Amino acid sequence: MLKYLLTSLKGMAMGAADVIPGVSGGTIAFMTGIYQELIFSLKSIDLKSLKLLFTGDIKGFWKAINGNFLVAVFSGVLVSVFTLARLMHYLLVTHPIPLWSFFFGLIIASALFILRDIERWKISYVITLLVGIAIAVWISLISPSETTDAWWFVFISGMIAICAMILPGISGSFILLLMGKYAFMMTAIKELDIAIIAIFATGAIVGLLSFSHLLSWLLKRYYKQTISLLAGFMAGSLIKVWPWKIASLNYEGIDYPALPSHFELHTGIDAQLPYATIFLVIGFGLVFAIEFIAKAMQK
Repeated sequence: MLKYLLTSLKGMAMGAADVIPGVSGGTIAFMTGIYQELIFSLKSIDLKSLKLLFTGDIKGFWKAINGNFLVAVFSGVLVSVFTLARLMHYLLVTHPIPLWSFFFGLIIASALFILRDIERWKISYVITLLVGIAIAVWISLISPSETTDAWWFVFISGMIAICAMILPGISGSFILLLMGKYAFMMTAIKELDIAIIAIFATGAIVGLLSFSHLLSWLLKRYYKQTISLLAGFMAGSLIKVWPWKIASLNYEGIDYPALPSHFELHTGIDAQLPYATIFLVIGFGLVFAIEFIAKAMQK
């Protein structure tokens, strides 16, 4: 019981990370020593294990997929998601600049954290890093701040965002930001919009079960290229979470980053530079504080 309680606490840390665009739930799992077991357990949900379920061997199915572990992890994740969604919704509305600054610091530190695994750089690592930066910059600049609320887009958002949860480096909330669905989903969870949550969750289940096999193969065959691509993706996405943005005059719904002084000039809103700096530093330091705590938990 103590083992599964500790696993649930680690799941809660993962859920908290995935509500905040910056730290990945996969990174938390990696730091706390449950990442490999999580990927292995998810991979175990395949045709072979499902056959056990459909033939009535529920005990065999549960053992095959490491059910106790998965329940412990994802119960912790769900507790954090439903608890923190209200807070994130409130801060997005009332204190956007300090919040985005906090996210900005988190993402910088997270990108540096996962790059520490690359001790000797090769040309392939540099190329994948630059490709990741280029793709993220392109997506960040062309993607509108708001996208369609149609059920199919919510389903796809769930598929893609949940994949990020098991990636060491990119958070699900970060993906939702790029897809223009972060505030939308925080509101849906806050207001317990069952229809939206169900569609998103269905997409998440499909994405999780299908992507875990691809991710396992990539990390086994091309580990350093994969993490350098992820780090580049995170670095390029800093444009998306830049605290000061002004609306484009040419493209409706698209915002572009601006200097704090230009932001004040165009919007008439205080740039809150001192607060932004403080929360950026807090976000940056939090990643390494989490690493310190995770190492203590492992010991």
